[in-house]
Amino acid sequence: MLADISPLIAATAQWLTRAYPSGGGAMDSALSEIQARQAVTVAAWLRYPTSIDMALVTMTGPGGSGRLDWITGADGVGLDDAGEYAWRTWVDEVVVSWAASLLTISELAEAAVAALAGSEHMKGGPVEFRRLVMPDERDRGAAALLRHPDLLGPIAELHHSQLLERLDRGPALTG
Repeated sequence: MLADISPLIAATAQWLTRAYPSGGGAMDSALSEIQARQAVTVAAWLRYPTSIDMALVTMTGPGGSGRLDWITGADGVGLDDAGEYAWRTWVDEVVVSWAASLLTISELAEAAVAALAGSEHMKGGPVEFRRLVMPDERDRGAAALLRHPDLLGPIAELHHSQLLERLDRGPALTG
């Protein structure tokens, strides 16, 4: 049985969509959230490939969004409410960084999804990551900020080399 890292995935995707929001209406927000969720899921599954890895992060916690908030200039903004702060403790900085790389480098996203084949995560049945690896024009428009390489660059660079190591890739997929 896989440990449940859905709180980590939800909080990390929420951080991404708040840091890089959709500029459109409800449909664009939903499409942007789906793309963030898919990127974060792939990144989390790569970072925590086994049940033991997932159990350890659920016991110890992923570390929170503190440094990410500082890098994006959002540190301390709106964190007076304890409820606002609580979900941020479940944000995983490495997963955010890896997801940012996946959102901005399509070849890397394809390699990451391919790397999940045969993993514990994929044994439950087919999982689709189409909006991550093959976004259409509507997807790209809805997530313009979320997929902007210049905006996500400082976040993606934080742990990009670790992602390449995990995927056993060299500098060819650095963007």
